[in-house]
Amino acid sequence: MKLDQDLSDLSPALVLDGAVALPAAPSADLLPEEIAAHAKQPTLMHDLVELSKLRLNFMVLVTTMVGYAMSNPVWSNWGLLLHTLIGTALTAAAASILNQYIEQPHDILMVRTKRRPLPAGRITPIAALSLGVVAGVVGLLELYFWVNPLTASIGAVTTAIYILVYTPLKRVTTLNTVVGAIPGALPPVMGVAAVSGEVTPIGWALFGILFFWQMPHFLAIAILYREDYARGGFKMLPVVDPELIATGRQMIFYALALIPVSMLPSVLRSTGPFYFIAALAMGLAFLGFVSVAAVTRRRGDARQVFLASILYLPCLLAAMIVDKL
Repeated sequence: MKLDQDLSDLSPALVLDGAVALPAAPSADLLPEEIAAHAKQPTLMHDLVELSKLRLNFMVLVTTMVGYAMSNPVWSNWGLLLHTLIGTALTAAAASILNQYIEQPHDILMVRTKRRPLPAGRITPIAALSLGVVAGVVGLLELYFWVNPLTASIGAVTTAIYILVYTPLKRVTTLNTVVGAIPGALPPVMGVAAVSGEVTPIGWALFGILFFWQMPHFLAIAILYREDYARGGFKMLPVVDPELIATGRQMIFYALALIPVSMLPSVLRSTGPFYFIAALAMGLAFLGFVSVAAVTRRRGDARQVFLASILYLPCLLAAMIVDKL
């Protein structure tokens, strides 16, 4: 799923073009997960975690749980929640595995991805394909029989868009990010559908929040790694917009749109004034970071947007749950 798409690309490569290199000393501006990657020697378990993006798909499960909680008058039916999370986790893992299977020839060209299990040759393509298909089928069956057909259908649509539409579009058009934000915004809708058996207004509100949040988040990442994206043949907006003018405008547009969309749960009376004020304050702060990056067009300010985005979302969701409780 799309929420975890680019975070996994932030690990540094230990292989230089054309030669194997010893791990370099971590740079002071690396992110914590990048620094940690320098000290690790890949094991089979590590490769499976990286292939399925297990740690990064945790946020997919968090947003699913938020959808579940916002549709539940009280926390009840823990078995249903467990089956929902298991099925969602399996379909998310399947999407990540199959995405890497398809993009293996391109990942090997990029510095930050050439050490992934598939391009590095530590896991064979047929093994990855088999694992991805099995995880996807089992996950959808889990959702269909133990949750409900609607949740399974949303899971199937999410995986299909991610693999069959978004993945090939990354090498065709800059609109791939917009398309990819759709499956990234659907996990909370699955949580809503699991409880309600339908997609309610709060489900669409959560979809909107995740959709508009993803755009400045991923555009910031694309700025940070646009040389690598260009090397791999991916048509991200910052790659074809060298001056970053159009990129900055889009980041501001989506950050602006996020503010009223993030307040919809209060408009729908699913949350109260505490969340409304918190959402407004966090939205304005996030817009501030985005505006600075759009004006300066500096890589360091794009990094600040990325860091602000990964702080904004869990804080917003936490405020939502606290207000509901």
